Amino acid sequence: MKELAGRLTALDPDAGAAVRVIAYFDRLAESRAGLEALVRGAAVLAGVPARLRDADRRVHVRVEADGTRRESDLPPDPAWPSAALAPGGAPALWLERDGQTEPSVVDAVILERAAGVIRLVLDRTRGRAPADDPALVETVLDGTAAEAARLHAARGLGLDPAAPARVLAPLDGRPRIAPAHLDAEPPAGRVGVGPAVPVLDLPRSWSEARVALRFTAEGTAQDPGPRVVHADELGGIALLAGLVAPGAEPPPDVQALESAAAAAPWLLATLHAVASTASLRAAAAEINVHHSTLQERLAHAEHLLGWPLRSPQGRFRLGLALTMRHLTRA
Repeated sequence: MKELAGRLTALDPDAGAAVRVIAYFDRLAESRAGLEALVRGAAVLAGVPARLRDADRRVHVRVEADGTRRESDLPPDPAWPSAALAPGGAPALWLERDGQTEPSVVDAVILERAAGVIRLVLDRTRGRAPADDPALVETVLDGTAAEAARLHAARGLGLDPAAPARVLAPLDGRPRIAPAHLDAEPPAGRVGVGPAVPVLDLPRSWSEARVALRFTAEGTAQDPGPRVVHADELGGIALLAGLVAPGAEPPPDVQALESAAAAAPWLLATLHAVASTASLRAAAAEINVHHSTLQERLAHAEHLLGWPLRSPQGRFRLGLALTMRHLTRA
């Protein structure tokens, strides 16, 4: 193969380089190289970063041109040269080459050969695992299960034991596990998102995701607030979840909110805007009313609630009351 490549190079440099690429990936296939080695080979041969992303199998590998593995939060550029892992499939392997650069024959061969070997490795090691198999998910999230059983279940779900993952807890439906580096679209409706942790710590992510779920809202005028809440953004506010039991009698400030909301349908959306924006003018813009109208509403709300809303202490009390209102729901 070396002799053939040498002869072809003398006649056509691109043809010689393409033959060397084919030989290179054939050697990797024969040695049963792993995914990272294959992506690294593509990056080094092309002289630009390469990335592999297979959402179905929850695989994401990115390697710089110098062979260093380094992930990126930026999505793939559609202009990059790419290849699918199966005929007619979506792009899954990219060379991060400037879209204004003319695609080369060598790039095409790198992508074709690398994608072919990667497909064989994935089929051999991960198959088409049911990513949401309820039994496997339950095992991974069960902190009382043996570590070996949880690792086995994680591999069955296509999770990389060495890569962080997080748990999504939807209000209606089973929990979902997602690799931390994927910006997966959350399920519809209210969702609590656990922190990114090693696979063996996923029971903790699941527990914190369920706490975060309690802080979510429907996002309507009668239940204003975020529909998706990340546990690692709650900070000390998460401690409130342990103090306000779901289904218990609401604290007095929450009762005052409910009574006031019954008398003024606009009240909850208005107060949420006041509590969640930087200024009253920003709050007025948020709910699309004039600043003077907001002042009138706040005066009426203060009368109904029995405490001031335009002082720092009053706004803080209001924010706590709105948060506790979410937490009292069963």
